[in-house]
Amino acid sequence: MKPTDLLTPQTALLSVSDKTGIVEFARFLAQKGVTLLSTGGTAKTLREAGLQVTDVSAVTDFPEIMDGRVKTLHPKIHGGILARRDSDSHLQAMQTHDIPHIDLVILNLYPFAQTIAASSDQNEAIENIDIGGPAMTRAAAKNHQFVGVVTDPSDYAELCTEMENRGGISIEMRRMLAQKAFAMTAQYDQMIASWMAGQIAGGHSDNTGALPAVLELKAPQLKSLRYGENPHQQAGFYQLDERNASVADARQIQGKELSYNNINDTDAAFRLASEFVEPTIAIIKHANPCGVASAENLAAAWTGAFEADPVSAFGGIIAANQKIDAETATQMASIFSEVIIAPDASEEALEILSTKPNVRVLLTGRMADPARAGLAVKSVLGGLLVQSADNGCLSDEMIRVVTKKQPSPAQLADMKMAWRIAKHVKSNAIVYVRDLISAGIGAGQMSRVDSCRIAALKAQDIAAHHGWETPRTSGSVVASDAFFPFADGLLTAIEAGAEAVIQPGGSMRDDEVIAAADDAGIAMVMTGMRHFNH
Repeated sequence: MKPTDLLTPQTALLSVSDKTGIVEFARFLAQKGVTLLSTGGTAKTLREAGLQVTDVSAVTDFPEIMDGRVKTLHPKIHGGILARRDSDSHLQAMQTHDIPHIDLVILNLYPFAQTIAASSDQNEAIENIDIGGPAMTRAAAKNHQFVGVVTDPSDYAELCTEMENRGGISIEMRRMLAQKAFAMTAQYDQMIASWMAGQIAGGHSDNTGALPAVLELKAPQLKSLRYGENPHQQAGFYQLDERNASVADARQIQGKELSYNNINDTDAAFRLASEFVEPTIAIIKHANPCGVASAENLAAAWTGAFEADPVSAFGGIIAANQKIDAETATQMASIFSEVIIAPDASEEALEILSTKPNVRVLLTGRMADPARAGLAVKSVLGGLLVQSADNGCLSDEMIRVVTKKQPSPAQLADMKMAWRIAKHVKSNAIVYVRDLISAGIGAGQMSRVDSCRIAALKAQDIAAHHGWETPRTSGSVVASDAFFPFADGLLTAIEAGAEAVIQPGGSMRDDEVIAAADDAGIAMVMTGMRHFNH
């Protein structure tokens, strides 16, 4: 057989953890006369579907041992995959040792990412480190001149089409599949290495924040984008981490293709909405929140978030942290938006949103865990800046009242919300909240006092838009992502109507700022944690 020939597989080995589409693909192969070899759960699945399967142990004449740790690591399996079909000595060795040809390897690996996402048990994580799978994957990929390897269920249909139309698998297809296989095993090993680095650093099993001496990023491209932030920039979307819910693994239900800016803004919205357990809506514009609200139900949260800044909400990104119902969908469909992202949506809600076919609707299946660490990577000229993600969450133990006046329970609830929002606002960040609704947001200013002023002015404009007598900043709380270096920013917030403040503290002039709060008769708490977001 020459490497340029079409490969017409006679024997396929199937061993998959993700069984999506495997029965249909195996049935197609069987109809083409391909003998099916398999192991464990995959063999069981295929037999239950009525397919004839030969166990790998029947080929090796050796049973699975050590709780399945050893089953495919055998010369009769790897010899059948690695043998060059154009080498007389290889073919002679196969004949001498009764090694069968294996022409097609279909596999994917133990779900290590899902395991460490769901459990902190180290032994469980280690048992989900695949050994035989990567070995067979690399063997088949190395010998792709003579063997096909399929690691992605999304490739099954294309492979069936090629075999149907061309009578076999072309060398071009085998080369592409081999590249994907090597990329998959590289990413898998990098994920395990990062997890182990976290273990060595003394973190939890999900802590990939421990920074390696050499950063090796393995991120498969999910899609090529039309352009970047601007039309003259090229762009692509790559997936770096499969463990947490994200835009990268969301299912797009409808709408146009996502752009670079869509993905960036949707990520910001989803991250913010994931901070909350109670029904919450976050509306994002240019990666900054313009309206955020929590309420007893999602429809009420939508009303609060939209009313917080209806002008900026136009053409924004909407994130919900709960399943979208029909009432909420009706309200969402009443304005123009670029993207709606949520863990789920009812059939009725999706039907309502389908009346806006250009709106991109993404369903993630779950919300992200804001406490799960990861790496934040930013490019600079000639290098990369890498840090562990800002997974800092506010606990009750961190809240330290520093003023004579104590905050009320309602003010504390608003403070916690304002603090969560400020974490996701570009620095310098100022966030006013009243009744669990954002009242004014100042973002990305060079001076903290300017952020205070801009947020207050926004609140005044919104009040005028609605015809309210007073802006929502009246009687609000205010959060600052970092300390007030002087009392001027605080005094500006007090002038806007803020009656309680939450900030990290740590300024050389903390005493001056606290005194200003006491003079104004307002409550102030300090957290000891800042949230710069550049």
